[in-house]
Amino acid sequence: MKTDKLHSEFITAVKFVNDYTDPLPADFLLKLYAYYKIANENFDNPGSSTPLINAFKANALFQAKNLSKKEAMKNYIALVRSELGNFDNS
Repeated sequence: MKTDKLHSEFITAVKFVNDYTDPLPADFLLKLYAYYKIANENFDNPGSSTPLINAFKANALFQAKNLSKKEAMKNYIALVRSELGNFDNS
């Protein structure tokens, strides 16, 4: 997949998730969080005021640490599709 097409599809998937109104499982959100942070090359520490949430976020990032930016975008898109369905026509 070309980088421009991949980035466009990634942005569409992110918007789809951001607009999604039903509750989503925490493990799903943590995976998305890690993929998003890596895809955007944002390596700042988690910023929650709750230490436990920061620990879960840090763990999710640690588990995905070996992914490239491109792999993180692909994984984000694939995870959204597998859990929420196709978002292309939303």
